[in-house]
Amino acid sequence: MKYAELANADVHLQPVYEPGKSIESVAREHGLNPARIAKLASNENPYGPSPKALEAAQAAIKQAHLYPDGACFELCNAIAKVRAIDKESIIVGNGSNEIIELLGHVFLRPGLEVVMGSQAFVVYKLVTKLFGATPVEVPMYNYGHDLKAMRAAVTSNTRLLFVASPNNPTGVANKEADLISLAESLQDHVILCLDEAYAEYLETAPNLYALIKAGRKIICLRTFSKIYGLGGLRIGYGYGDLELISLLQRVRQPFNVNSAAQAAAIASLEDHNFVKRCILANNVGRKRLVDGMQALGFTTIGGEANFVLSNVGDGTWFFLELQKRGIIVRPLASYGMPDYVRITIGTDLENEILLNAASEVAKSREVSC
Repeated sequence: MKYAELANADVHLQPVYEPGKSIESVAREHGLNPARIAKLASNENPYGPSPKALEAAQAAIKQAHLYPDGACFELCNAIAKVRAIDKESIIVGNGSNEIIELLGHVFLRPGLEVVMGSQAFVVYKLVTKLFGATPVEVPMYNYGHDLKAMRAAVTSNTRLLFVASPNNPTGVANKEADLISLAESLQDHVILCLDEAYAEYLETAPNLYALIKAGRKIICLRTFSKIYGLGGLRIGYGYGDLELISLLQRVRQPFNVNSAAQAAAIASLEDHNFVKRCILANNVGRKRLVDGMQALGFTTIGGEANFVLSNVGDGTWFFLELQKRGIIVRPLASYGMPDYVRITIGTDLENEILLNAASEVAKSREVSC
């Protein structure tokens, strides 16, 4: 028998996540120097990790023969201190993606439903389908989550409701008051999952911890992949009610977060000046990209994260043309937005290179027309 015949039937129907193109693959395909390629596709911090994080990770590597702290004790303490939450309410994951999957292990099965935005992070849908549950995709409003419509989509079969604020890939955030209103309106069988992957870029991030302490069914997710620049180390965390966290701990794999990631994350939380510098540079870069793309005739939404959303007419064609010029962005046809690309806000130099290339691509389309 073939492996396909031995596999569970649902595996054949499971969508596969498509990551952004890597620098190495674009260099190979187009014969380019990898050092001269600007990757503006995956919302990574263009300034990398903080020096403190690098130093801490390098020190941890010297003890790589030892298993990491399976409970992430020191990291949980550090998070609790910075976020003013109970350390027992925290679970650390191999990226926040792992915690989304843990939620599936605990709460999802065939016959149940998960409510999400139609242009929200695709992993919500992938995890839902992985466990045989049904994704309920609610149309977005002005590129953001329509919380009232999402609330109306809840049924007796709903177990999880995902809201990302700011949302990926649109960049639009919801107001704290509206998120609180949603949380307070949900029935007791629904868990609100607030994805805060880009919350550090907000001037003031929503805080639902008081509702968690009051007994509302909420879990919030954060990552070290974005503002903290640790995407390659795969580390994130969630926080919620102690009972919820204890259930997630039951299905978590032992030693799921490596020692270098834990050490780097702790150091990152302490490097407040680095984070402030990155936020300031991001705000300047956002305005430059929005103004520059608008000047080229591309309607562009700046949002409140570390990327912009631009209507370029044919996202896939634009994406391929930029690749030839050594720039990687993210086409959004898989999100039902074929006219758009998502562009990570880069360094000043990367932003200028992107805008110059976009100008060339726009002119080449005019000539071909």
